[in-house]
Amino acid sequence: MNSIQKLFQQKDKNLLSIYFTCGYPELDDTIKVIQELEKSGVDFIEVGLPYSDPLADGPTIQDSSQKALENGINLDIVFEQLISIKEKNNTPLVLMGYLNQMLKYGEEKFCKKIVDCGIDTVIIPDLPMVEFENHYQHLFDKYGITNVFLITPHTSIDRIQKIDAYSKAFIYVVASASITGAKGEISNQQIAYFERIKAMNLKNKLIVGFGISDKSTFNTACAYANGAIIGSAFIKDLGKNGVDKINDFIAPIIS
Repeated sequence: MNSIQKLFQQKDKNLLSIYFTCGYPELDDTIKVIQELEKSGVDFIEVGLPYSDPLADGPTIQDSSQKALENGINLDIVFEQLISIKEKNNTPLVLMGYLNQMLKYGEEKFCKKIVDCGIDTVIIPDLPMVEFENHYQHLFDKYGITNVFLITPHTSIDRIQKIDAYSKAFIYVVASASITGAKGEISNQQIAYFERIKAMNLKNKLIVGFGISDKSTFNTACAYANGAIIGSAFIKDLGKNGVDKINDFIAPIIS
């Protein structure tokens, strides 16, 4: 049983996950951000690996990645930071990165480092299903790593059911067929999409992401799923107000 499955045994409604970019706003802020998010009461944390070409991310997260890279962050430093906080952190971490990062770092080495960090769940949005089936499923199973798949409003029923069969943590329900970023209130069209996915009665929990930015959008998403991820809105607040004000952002959402 992975860390996210254990979490769902304790709580399966209104789960709040926060995405942040390692090495942002400052190189050494990774540990501080995780510590402050844990103190603020978030349920799990999505740890973003800075990347020069983040295909799924909008301008806010792209800018945070660029700043982190300018700060000197790299995968070795990220893994050192995460290993150093491993024994102090009790909030499940989910690593979010891109396939090319794993390829360039070395697949086996990448997986071993993840395990060394105490992480057992990853999100690799550009990992093709066929590649997962033919290569990475065996590799991830070898290291006890679970991959989270994304679905969008355009994902076919057959593919959703296939993803449900492969998933061991949760299904990432992308709220709209677009890149990340706060987009205001959730539309009726998005709600219809959420209702359609909920009605499928999938075996895995559903976590909504992309465009969730505040208490209102979080509550709406949670009415149709087990929880939601906030990314861009948090990154904006972090860049503006700093690590010490993290609880000021989180508290109104979970209150």
